[in-house]
Amino acid sequence: MSRVAALTEHRFSRLVNAVTASRGMGRSGNTRFMSSYIRLSPKVKEALANSEPVVALESTIISHGMPYPQNVETAQAVEAIVSRHGSTAATVALIDGKIHVGLEHEDLVRIGKKDACVVKASRRDMAFVLSQRMLGATTVSGTMIAAHMAGIKIFATGGIGGVHRGAESTMDISADLTELGRTPVAVVCAGAKSILDLPKTLEYLETQGVPVIAYGESNEFPAFFSPRSGLRAPWSLQTPEQVAALVYASAQIGLQSGQVVAVPIPSEYATHSAEIERAIDAAVHDSEAKGIRGKECTPFLLKRVVELTGGASLAANIALVKNNAGVASQIARSFAEMVCSNTNVGRC
Repeated sequence: MSRVAALTEHRFSRLVNAVTASRGMGRSGNTRFMSSYIRLSPKVKEALANSEPVVALESTIISHGMPYPQNVETAQAVEAIVSRHGSTAATVALIDGKIHVGLEHEDLVRIGKKDACVVKASRRDMAFVLSQRMLGATTVSGTMIAAHMAGIKIFATGGIGGVHRGAESTMDISADLTELGRTPVAVVCAGAKSILDLPKTLEYLETQGVPVIAYGESNEFPAFFSPRSGLRAPWSLQTPEQVAALVYASAQIGLQSGQVVAVPIPSEYATHSAEIERAIDAAVHDSEAKGIRGKECTPFLLKRVVELTGGASLAANIALVKNNAGVASQIARSFAEMVCSNTNVGRC
């Protein structure tokens, strides 16, 4: 091989490595490139370095989803559940110009207490919030981006956003859906919130190439507060190992889309679903009357539903988030074991 040819091949190899790194796809599905904007907590850093299971958690549920102090208490309880099932919890937030992956107690309190000063940050908002050193709570979209940058494949939340009712005239569609179409992170949730247009949400996810999996005994797509929506999910799986195999296969063939793993709310908390549905309809009517739209809509609706149900919806919300965290931790553990057995990376 001539010197010129060798130099060309070397440059091409460097280019391929750079592109692979920027896409964040290694053989195991973890990232090879770590942005200087990422700040890993010591626990998360150690777990990732050892290829141990990690579960990402959002922070919007703390700042905008629940009142203080239940929000901070729930966040700590959810992290404990992730840990109890064998994974490391990595709650994500934007603090002092950095994307923090893994929060300390004082960070949780800071986000939980300062509702009016915390920006609800999705893809659109992240660069602005970071550049201006504002306090940001990440949505599903924002958390997926941070998780992918850090090399975390599994993310637990309450529910995903979706296509809002009346979107045919307002074009109000959550950034969560487009993020799922371009960021390879599995989102374990209780489906989409029933304040949304669920049939259109599923159609939009199909267009984005996102597999939607009903987890458990039923093949029905859950509707957040209710285990049933009347809509069948495209796929159904029953075990953490099956979901982990799906996530692993997706990473190995280079797909850049995520997955929705829809877990029904625990049955003991589904008894209030009819009451909550009536409250949701009333809350939607209130939001329309007040002209509330965009990213302020969901926090308003959830708060109003809590008021109308006398707190029953808040108890159900907390229960389903905890349940999702446990399932996500089991999936993350199975995924880590699968990576280890197939690549000899990590502690099998």
